[in-house]
Amino acid sequence: MTAVVNNSPDLASRMINRILAIKPLSNIAKHQARQMMINRAQTLGIDWNQQVKDLSARNWSEDFQRIRNPQLTYPDYYLTSFHAYDDGNLNWQAAFEQEPAAYTVHAKIWHDTGAKGDPKLRQTYHDILTTKISTAPRKILDVGCGVGLSTFALQKIYPQAEITGLDLSPHFLSVAQYNSRKRHQSINWVHGAAESTGFTPGTFDLASIFLLCHELPQSATRQILAEMRRIVRPGGYLGIMDMNPGSEIYKKMPTYVKTLLKSTEPYLDEYFSLDIEQAIINAGFKVLIIAPNSPRHRTIVAEAV
Repeated sequence: MTAVVNNSPDLASRMINRILAIKPLSNIAKHQARQMMINRAQTLGIDWNQQVKDLSARNWSEDFQRIRNPQLTYPDYYLTSFHAYDDGNLNWQAAFEQEPAAYTVHAKIWHDTGAKGDPKLRQTYHDILTTKISTAPRKILDVGCGVGLSTFALQKIYPQAEITGLDLSPHFLSVAQYNSRKRHQSINWVHGAAESTGFTPGTFDLASIFLLCHELPQSATRQILAEMRRIVRPGGYLGIMDMNPGSEIYKKMPTYVKTLLKSTEPYLDEYFSLDIEQAIINAGFKVLIIAPNSPRHRTIVAEAV
């Protein structure tokens, strides 16, 4: 059980970083990455534009004011461009497009799943998670929940649990709140930072971090892991599902494609070079398993000690 660690970006990555440091070239790369996603969605039968149009037609002011924490100070790393959005996750377009984007990105993980790749990815994570957790958790925290896709998936696996979705974006949480009302599901949505949640120590039986760590600098990841250990009870669990730096897909990825990917993921080099197993241990967890759950993702399950 060993996490693959690259101590520094390779030559190709360093060249890509130099290209992306030139703003006009970075903007071109982000535009190309975004357009490639929308085009792929259309070929898969995912009605990206209609979903965005439907959500855009609503008045979100009441949802936004209800969920937003005006006292929250955003971490510096969050105030940057993510996923080809200049305002990162702090805008409505990013919130409206997260669901079709997830279905599009995950569509080709497996050759035979098409647009069903996203739910399959979540299921493979939960399959590993449930084999390592002997007793169903009663209180679950979904860290970086976005518009709620990972939260709803957790609720399906653990229908009796009390689930809290935590995110830094009030825009994403507004959509999550709306989606949960449509589904008639009771979920506690919290606008807050994972590094400093404010929850009472030992509150949760499980903290789940789904596709978040690759969007963080290493310092933030370590702070979040320490905070998870504080709020997960002794004997409780931490689950992490994210990109697998050891995947042959990333190792063999063409430079052009890698450039597009890195143009939308500013902390990818830091993520790929992080010894996440050691970081989890240092935070006070015992790592139970690190295992691939897709051709390009891995799942980590750890126990609070």
